Amino acid sequence: MSELPEFRNLINGEMCPARSGRMLDSTNPSTGEVWARIPASDASDAQAAVAAAHAAFAAWSALSATGRGYYLKMVADELGKHGDELARLETLDNGWPLHTIQPSRGMAMRFLWERAASMTQPAATGRSVLLERELMGYTLREPYGVVAVIVPWNSPVAIMASKASMALAAGNTVVVKPPEQASAAILRLAEIIAKILPPGVLNFVSGLGAEAGEPIVCDPRVRKITMTGSTVTGQRIQRAAAENMTSSVFELGGKSPNIVLADADLDAATIGVTTTSVFTINAGQGCVAGSRILVQRPILDEMLRRIRSVAEKIVIGDPFDSGTSMGPIVSQVQFDRVTGYIEIGRQEAELVFGGRSGPALVPSLPGGYWVEPTLFITGDNKKRICQEEIFGPVAVVIPFDTDDEAVAIANDSVYGLAAGVWTRDMARAHRFVRDIQAGNVWVNTYLQARHELPFSGMKASGYGHDDALEFTREKTAVIRPSGLA
Repeated sequence: MSELPEFRNLINGEMCPARSGRMLDSTNPSTGEVWARIPASDASDAQAAVAAAHAAFAAWSALSATGRGYYLKMVADELGKHGDELARLETLDNGWPLHTIQPSRGMAMRFLWERAASMTQPAATGRSVLLERELMGYTLREPYGVVAVIVPWNSPVAIMASKASMALAAGNTVVVKPPEQASAAILRLAEIIAKILPPGVLNFVSGLGAEAGEPIVCDPRVRKITMTGSTVTGQRIQRAAAENMTSSVFELGGKSPNIVLADADLDAATIGVTTTSVFTINAGQGCVAGSRILVQRPILDEMLRRIRSVAEKIVIGDPFDSGTSMGPIVSQVQFDRVTGYIEIGRQEAELVFGGRSGPALVPSLPGGYWVEPTLFITGDNKKRICQEEIFGPVAVVIPFDTDDEAVAIANDSVYGLAAGVWTRDMARAHRFVRDIQAGNVWVNTYLQARHELPFSGMKASGYGHDDALEFTREKTAVIRPSGLA
């Protein structure tokens, strides 16, 4: 065990182990073997990180927007040099096929931090309003203070960067809690950043949620929380935040409908409901996965044939192999959850294809957490596989007849994160955009989360979005100049 790579927290500019000395194992989901160790932090580490961020806030927030932008650009330049390294670490941790993330990881890091640098000025700019002849009003934009960033395991590096960089751009200081299933790449990123930012401005504390994450979000010195993860975890954090009236942003779970109308371009729609939605994008482990495929009845048989044809070509295997289409499930716990839902699906619906899991799928890596693309069909959207987030390569086809029926099925969910609509009729498309209860609706495309546009959910999928303005409070002043009648 001593030969395994060991990663450290970043607290007040120093890379350090957990104060208790305890470590957690990081498991490679392709082999089931421990490949690294991370700090098993507890409340004392969390409190130290929050204290460091709290102490650093005055100086960081007092910097000019230009000064903060200068630091963020330096981070962008340095992280851009480490894209390949961070991608490999992320693949070791969560199994995302390397060839799908490696080409863009360095560019993404540079882009996210450079974009944050460009937002320092807007985040510091208020408004002036002439109220009456004798009165004027203006607003100030002010940072909250310490921001807690809670990161999921399915895309930890990019999500952490998008949150932390915007919080810093607005003048806040930050404490990051990486996911215990996939902390290595983030902690390596912390080591790189430690040489650039002033001590305490950005801190990282790894560990279990109950031991390291909860003390962070419950600390009254934390004034803003941004979290991406499951709805259950978000609800738990929201209850804790309520004690201190802590402002929060939540991007949570989803059970997104991907709706194929009879007039759709079926070639594009087939790709849109399979490889760019639920099956190969991190093995379906994505909050926006279009796991409910709604198909208009006249094209039902043809779409089932097309979806099966695509699924048969998906290559499951070693995520470091360039020929791999789909990697493993992230952990034993998540593997058990996904395979459990497959068994539920067998009882509730008709299995169209798939359903297998385990070592036989990838004999060369028998210890990996392998699940093949699986599709069910049912006419009852109330079934558990239609209502509950599975977070794996499992989808269900639900036939419909009319547009109104499709909208009703789409909205019959506690979630409201995303939706897809496939049609050649743009008037029809706009009606779906208007009527679907989701924060993001994509037409004739899918998974277009663009930084030029807000990304947010509705209902149990959360609220708010990670923009620099979201990390500021707007203060109002009204002034009557002395001497005026």
